[in-house]
Amino acid sequence: MIIQVCVGSSCHIKGSPEIVELLQKAVEEYHLEDQVTLVGSFCIGKCNRIGVTVQIDDDIHTGVTKEEFKEFFKEQVLKKLERN
Repeated sequence: MIIQVCVGSSCHIKGSPEIVELLQKAVEEYHLEDQVTLVGSFCIGKCNRIGVTVQIDDDIHTGVTKEEFKEFFKEQVLKKLERN
């Protein structure tokens, strides 16, 4: 699984450094280092007024915030990895 976090100026202002840090910690916590590749990406082209844009494989998610991160990670990363 490849997770790309937008680190462009708009997402940076909306918290992409915090989302990157939360992703790194979650990948380590769940021992997913061999299953998940984290990368930064400049503008993915789906800017949102709230939160950060994150692409997981071919799926783009907008509005990811640190407040909703745990639910996002559970639904969009852990559940998808369980299916594979």
